[in-house]
Amino acid sequence: MEETAKLQTPLVGIIMGSDSDLKIMKDAAEILKEFGIAFELTIVSAHRTPTRMVEYATKAADRGLKIIIAGAGGAAHLPGMIASITTLPVIGVPIKSSNSIDGWDSVLSILQMPNGVPVATVALNAAKNAGIVAAQIIGTFDENISSKMRDYKNQLEASVLDKVKKISEEWTNDFDK
Repeated sequence: MEETAKLQTPLVGIIMGSDSDLKIMKDAAEILKEFGIAFELTIVSAHRTPTRMVEYATKAADRGLKIIIAGAGGAAHLPGMIASITTLPVIGVPIKSSNSIDGWDSVLSILQMPNGVPVATVALNAAKNAGIVAAQIIGTFDENISSKMRDYKNQLEASVLDKVKKISEEWTNDFDK
């Protein structure tokens, strides 16, 4: 499946402001691999490579991307700046970085976008959820991905129900003894 994803035109762009963000953003890549969704992953810094950022955002749709997942820490301008340039949906991943104020600066920078320039925002360090949202969006026009998403949700449910059964068996009082 991984090789297939590499050969297909990427549908999702995963970008991050720094290579230090990779430890978080790899979770988006891993869940997209699980669903068999082709993606690209790269560094695009809003502050250190602004020309690269503009070029990436303006050419993303023409290259076949359908969604951009943008992760950033600290001031976290990358997702909002990308959203201001492209018409593609942008999913922002706030990252608690070394220069972060408990991650709140990143969360608020991505979440508090002005009307007209939305960024769908997931929880702090929740790149996996960003990948799942991207898969759900792609599932709206790709029945194969939609089917995989239903299977994924069913697996989540089965996992919880298995835990319910285990806890019930271990912790139910048997008063008939």
